[in-house]
Amino acid sequence: MRSQFSVKLAPSAGEVSARPARLLSNSPASAETRSNAAGMPPEIAFLASYGVPPAQLMEAARIAHREGVSADRALLAHGIVEERFFYRCLARHLGVSFIEEPQQLLDLGATYPQFIQAGLAPVETPSGFTWIGAPRGDSLLTLLRTTRQDRLRSRLAVTTPSLLSRWMRDSAQRRLAADASFKLLSTDADLCAHSGASLLQKLAACICVLALTLAFTVPALSALSVGPIALGLLFLCAVVFRLFISAAAFGFRHPKIDPLEDHQLPAYTILVALSKEARIVKRLVKMLDRIDYPRAKLEIKIIIEEDDTETRHALEALPLGPIYEVIVAPAGQPRTKPRALNIALPLARGEYIAVFDAEDAPHPQQLRRAAACFAAAPSTLACLQAQLAIYNSNDSWLSRLFAIEYASLFELQNIGLARFGLPFPVSGSSNHFRTSVLRAVHGWDAWNVTEDADIGLRLARFGYSVGVLDSVTHEEAPISLDTWLGQRQRWFKGWLQTLMTITRQPMKLIADIGVWRTASIFLLFIGSVFGPLLWLPMSLLLAIRLFQYGVRLPPDGLGMCAMTLWVCVSFMGTISLFWNAWAGMKRQRLLESWPFLTLLAAYYGLQTIAAWMAVYELILDPFRWNKTEHGLAHNASQESFLPVLRLSR
Repeated sequence: MRSQFSVKLAPSAGEVSARPARLLSNSPASAETRSNAAGMPPEIAFLASYGVPPAQLMEAARIAHREGVSADRALLAHGIVEERFFYRCLARHLGVSFIEEPQQLLDLGATYPQFIQAGLAPVETPSGFTWIGAPRGDSLLTLLRTTRQDRLRSRLAVTTPSLLSRWMRDSAQRRLAADASFKLLSTDADLCAHSGASLLQKLAACICVLALTLAFTVPALSALSVGPIALGLLFLCAVVFRLFISAAAFGFRHPKIDPLEDHQLPAYTILVALSKEARIVKRLVKMLDRIDYPRAKLEIKIIIEEDDTETRHALEALPLGPIYEVIVAPAGQPRTKPRALNIALPLARGEYIAVFDAEDAPHPQQLRRAAACFAAAPSTLACLQAQLAIYNSNDSWLSRLFAIEYASLFELQNIGLARFGLPFPVSGSSNHFRTSVLRAVHGWDAWNVTEDADIGLRLARFGYSVGVLDSVTHEEAPISLDTWLGQRQRWFKGWLQTLMTITRQPMKLIADIGVWRTASIFLLFIGSVFGPLLWLPMSLLLAIRLFQYGVRLPPDGLGMCAMTLWVCVSFMGTISLFWNAWAGMKRQRLLESWPFLTLLAAYYGLQTIAAWMAVYELILDPFRWNKTEHGLAHNASQESFLPVLRLSR
């Protein structure tokens, strides 16, 4: 099938005079100007013939030398000339056509994303088969040095990288959507949440629920006291484990790592998946613009859904810099954040990928610190998790407790787990990945609504580790109960999906990561999933028992063991809860919130409600994404929270 094009020859010298206002000359370059281009990098020197002042070209060359990139990347990334102007001049210089808008490329489904990484796409024109390219770096130098111009004119047309990227995504929508949703499932269904619980898992869950229900509600069945004893032992181990890893965080100091110079830094890609975030995109872009990283080595890809016109219009109204690219995810299921991230993964050119959320305020130096840590670490370190802190903790009692919970998690638990090299679920924000590793493990699980929990543990199964990064990102906590419940319900549902995934083949899990690391994962899930599910029901049952029978000693040895165990669990669990909270608050300078510790019991009671809501939704609608609405914080539109960035060490 032949395609038609809107084709324009590159601008003549006179046409180029209508270039952006930043260019100083409005007339064709003189012979003197062209001679001044001598000695400039060849990938930009040709622009002197089209009126670009030599001073600007030399500035681009200096930036390129400092950042260790090609001069054309520096020129475009720093906005010295506009992308469209650059490539129209390039096409004119090469004597080839400049493509404004092709109606249709050849179907790239079978070769996506190879062509998009190469910056080249095949196309069939009325005059025959040819190529559309947006050359950069080495490929640009190769084109400029070629002497076979006649053949080149008939085989190549030039366009801009942003246009080419959009056209290729449009031409490969089916492949792109299929890979984003089903690549992990088609590669290894046992690693994907889409498969749900196996028959054996469902049977085991039913047996456990029935046994525990009978053991706790029918005291006459004394033989079933083995159930409460076993459960008590598991919870006691989980509490001790939590205390142990939290204690390991004390005295820990992040190793001092020398920062990298600009020319040593690797290319970095930032991914931000947005859904109905029009209210907050302006502040998001301001936060991303504050990131201190060489612009020629940074790209920021914002992914939005096809029908999210409000967010798209909000982005179009902003003066996004040349390092930004807005990617529209093709329609498809499931409508989840991990699917959106998978859409952008093949497009990432960075050696590393950072994931941020819409409400995030990352420390400006965070990417530099992550790059230095990766450079000093072994190649098995696949992910770095930055610390998260809450900037709107003063908004409500709920946001205060949320901030306390985060302080305990990121200042103690994650550090302790990383110190012992144990796997742990990463956060959904401010995690940094090696791009090659992320692709090797097939990206995120689009069907897991808490993709961060899944990817952290799946990396361990592939032989990689996760570390903690000495940098803080501030984000917004929910301030209303309905928003908090919706978010926490999604988290619990994703954790349950992750638990189902890793227990499909328990012996294979042990073979992949070993006995002790497997045990650590299960102890984490006992405390973070089963604890909230059982805490409130068992507390109510205990209160009913005390009201009906008072304080009585059990009539047999098994009952005495069970009671002793649960007294220990209750005592040590309470100690660990308040001790971790206090220690985390101290390390994150939140001790002024100490009166809110009295509400921790109620807060964990709310977690029980959210956990059972998650179980209910897991059965009826397992892949539904409960969107957390952002931009509701009382200071969300202000800069008053920015001074708390001092918490970054």
